[in-house]
Amino acid sequence: MKENVQLMKGNEAIAHAAILYGVDGYFGYPITPQSEILETLMDLHPWDTTGMIVLQAESEIAAINMVYGGAGCGKRVMTSSSSPGMSLKQEGISYIAGGELPCLLINIMRGGPGLGTIQPSQSDYFQTVKGGGHGDYKLITLAPASVQEMADFVALGFDLAFKYRTPAALLADGIIGQMMEKVVLPSQQKRLTNEEIEAQTPWATLGKPVGGKPRVLTTLELEASIMEDHNLHLQAKYRAIEAAEVRYEEIECEDAEYLLVAFGSCARICQKTLELARAEGIKVGLIRPITLWPFPSKILSQYADKVKGMLTVEMNAGQMVEDVRLSVNGKVKVEHYGRLGGIVPTPDEVLVAFKEKVL
Repeated sequence: MKENVQLMKGNEAIAHAAILYGVDGYFGYPITPQSEILETLMDLHPWDTTGMIVLQAESEIAAINMVYGGAGCGKRVMTSSSSPGMSLKQEGISYIAGGELPCLLINIMRGGPGLGTIQPSQSDYFQTVKGGGHGDYKLITLAPASVQEMADFVALGFDLAFKYRTPAALLADGIIGQMMEKVVLPSQQKRLTNEEIEAQTPWATLGKPVGGKPRVLTTLELEASIMEDHNLHLQAKYRAIEAAEVRYEEIECEDAEYLLVAFGSCARICQKTLELARAEGIKVGLIRPITLWPFPSKILSQYADKVKGMLTVEMNAGQMVEDVRLSVNGKVKVEHYGRLGGIVPTPDEVLVAFKEKVL
């Protein structure tokens, strides 16, 4: 079969991939720099081709609660927003995580805090990876670094969400959302029928009543011991995810004496920094976390026994660096370099910072 190769923005790739994956519903609200996801879906009219529902909700809060309802029915549902909009969704995300419901959450980050700027940022790492809502929960978090991965991670995110009955997040910065690259789109998958959903998701409210009683999903439990048991069950599931679903990329690490650690667009910037450093005879490698949770702690711990120092490069004041330091447990020095408020670091700036902080 001939490949479906197109030139498009990262946001547009998400929209196309969602339709091709057979998503049942998208519920969102416009906000820069992710508005093209909703705009592209509306332009493509998937309700006429696959039956997919595309709805601009009246608010971010309404959108996440529509996702909550759709996920409870076992449907493939998703939402997207940018940083301030994701803040508004946090209560609903906590409910979805507590109810063990699969869905896909897209966050195309912009600078903050507050309304901030429409320029790219990576300052939602804490909000997403650490679970920005209330309670002890985790989000499987994928960090694409290309338009191709924006498309690919839609299917991966949904597959992981349904495999573990948990929400998954795709966390990208505004650069990846807005940049244009060649992308190979997947083939069309069919949407599941209600009967197929009922067979595959026996927990969903869409199914037939059990013992004459309707299926009810709730996160409310007034008995503390029962709620503790539920939390222990969630923690056991998270440990299983940590054991099986860590993803990362190693770039020029075989002979590295130092490491850069970066995700998203910063990882792309750091690849050029590697070239500049190695041209000067400095053996630098790059670890790119693909899953921000589960975080690739084990591989970083292993490299901590081999290298002389590490530098995290992030468009924030230092968020992922905390996980890197926890991973290496003091075995090697870990420094941070970041730009704030929507400023994008250059490869030369990163190299200067590396020399000043690590060498």
